[in-house]
Amino acid sequence: MLVIENIEAVERRLWTAADQLRANSDFASNEYFMPVMGLIFLRHAYSRYLAVKPEIEASLPSRGGVRPALTKQDFTSRGAIFLRKEAQFDHLVNLPDGADRAVAIIAAMEAVEEDYPTLKGVLPKTEYQSLENDVLGNVLRIFNDPALQEARGDVFGRIYEYFLTQFADQSAHDGGEFFTPPSIVQMIVNAIEPDHGSVLDPACGSGGMFVQSAHFIERMQQDPTKVATFYGQEKNATTIRLAKMNLAVHGLEGRIEPGITYYTDAHELVGKADFVMANPPFNVDEVDAEKVRKDPRLPFGLPGVNKGKKVSNGNYLWISYFYSYLSDAGRAGFVMSSQASSAGGEEAKVRQKLIETGHVDAMVAIRGNFFYTRTVPCELWMFDKAKAPEHADKVLMLDARQVFRKVTRKVFDFSPEQSQNLTAIFWLYRGQEERFRELVSGFLSRCVVDAIAGLLKEPAFTAALVDVLDALADDTELEAASAVFTSDWEAFTETVTSHVGGGDMSVPDIAALHSRHDALEPMAEQSRDLIRQIDQLYKLAEKAHRDAGGKRGKASPVKALEEARVEAVDQLKLVRYFHRQAHWLLSRFPDARLVAVPGLVKLVDRAELAANDWSLTPGRYVGVAPEEEDEDFDFEGVMRDIHIELAGLNEEAAALAVQIQGNFARWGL
Repeated sequence: MLVIENIEAVERRLWTAADQLRANSDFASNEYFMPVMGLIFLRHAYSRYLAVKPEIEASLPSRGGVRPALTKQDFTSRGAIFLRKEAQFDHLVNLPDGADRAVAIIAAMEAVEEDYPTLKGVLPKTEYQSLENDVLGNVLRIFNDPALQEARGDVFGRIYEYFLTQFADQSAHDGGEFFTPPSIVQMIVNAIEPDHGSVLDPACGSGGMFVQSAHFIERMQQDPTKVATFYGQEKNATTIRLAKMNLAVHGLEGRIEPGITYYTDAHELVGKADFVMANPPFNVDEVDAEKVRKDPRLPFGLPGVNKGKKVSNGNYLWISYFYSYLSDAGRAGFVMSSQASSAGGEEAKVRQKLIETGHVDAMVAIRGNFFYTRTVPCELWMFDKAKAPEHADKVLMLDARQVFRKVTRKVFDFSPEQSQNLTAIFWLYRGQEERFRELVSGFLSRCVVDAIAGLLKEPAFTAALVDVLDALADDTELEAASAVFTSDWEAFTETVTSHVGGGDMSVPDIAALHSRHDALEPMAEQSRDLIRQIDQLYKLAEKAHRDAGGKRGKASPVKALEEARVEAVDQLKLVRYFHRQAHWLLSRFPDARLVAVPGLVKLVDRAELAANDWSLTPGRYVGVAPEEEDEDFDFEGVMRDIHIELAGLNEEAAALAVQIQGNFARWGL
């Protein structure tokens, strides 16, 4: 799987290919964008094709050892695209040097269009005729990056955004528009659960909302092409082509129309959409107020209009549009600037009217650095026109700014488990206690499963450690640490074994979950201690090996120990990780009921909203969480590391002093 930690390096390699096109063609910067994205489309489509092909072949009946030919429908039902031989990326990469690659790429695009008529005129073709044959060969090889061969998720959308940024193509990337990170889209999907009917995104960009909605439907064991219809609107023709390509590569189709949403309603879905999802451009100014004044999509009237008869900020236009599109039982989830939830003036009046409908369901605050190309914080708004009666005058306020995973120095996201935990709050809000208990039970089960898997990593580490000890003269410190480790590992094994077994497969009640959580806590702590010991043993072994004059080659016993250490530590980390996920939920919601948690969540009634100027900013209501101690900080371990490093530096300093003294003697000084 292509993980986000690696994708930046992949993007830089792909950009190298784009640079080759730019340097070896007459294209302007905004012209070679589509040829590049066309090849990314074929690469990503081929990855998905390969991922599902074995599963499809295994499901086909066999007569006399012969299976029927693969069809488009086989792949569509599994969220992939069917590719004829001439459209498969390895065919293009392996063309002989004398072959006309432009002709072959055009033939590949035409083959896809024949099977998917909705892509007629969408895929780039003629653009490749302007490129040198050897340049195309180099680009194809670069795009055959091994990481892309295993890519999953909305990689196309992510790379699309990267290329938009690099190209600085303002016609397709206005200042307020940017790619929605998958973890934010996933949060919206999990909250509103778009599992049927019409799904509308009036600012659809590359179509990521539709892709994630389809994945949600697939997890419900349904075919998204049969139970949902995707409607999109986008102002830029290039972006529309990209959205259609993105949908197609996932085996989907959508009705995506051109148009500026402020002034046009391409699908005429006012009052008809089952779900609305969007990440509109933030804080757009200068929308012509006279053009939109009588728009039926503005049931609460216009927000602020300046002296030039322009809407000074378009945020509440979008908010009103999203509300107006919903059917009587519709739900909406969208991203919005954090400024909007407490904006004053005419915007506050619109917000008050919106709240008074009783259809504002939830607000989620997201910290900055979640967006790939922007550092701005944001909020997720949720509407529900079919809210439970007991929630009619309430809004769920969820402040998720302290929930994040730091992926790179500049990019944060939600881990899958963090996303599940936040989603569980919505379950409790909706009275779905069993889903909450099932999630906690799953975390605790993973804790045991990963502990069992951890036991299987010990023999390799111990064997590598013995090899290091055998290669050294007596090292009492390392031997002593090794003996302690062996004893502690035996204790861990006994603990893990005590938790292995069958039992009732039903979801435990909340009391049973607390008991299981408490029973597994010693095992989770043991795993943490063992990680510290493994790391210390490796450092001691590395130092002893270095002191004995050993080198760090591939055949070095220390190298083998390092590899075994990484595998053991990575596995053991999961034991405590999943126990802590269960603890996060149980400590905040001990009775599997929604309660106010300082700094995280509160159910706010209309009277409190009115007393706070109708603000919808979660942080204004949930308060501040008590500061938590970093349980993972290992003071003793840090001191041990410093001691080992200091001892090594002292030895190096002594050796260097002897060498300097010898040099002085040779120079007669």
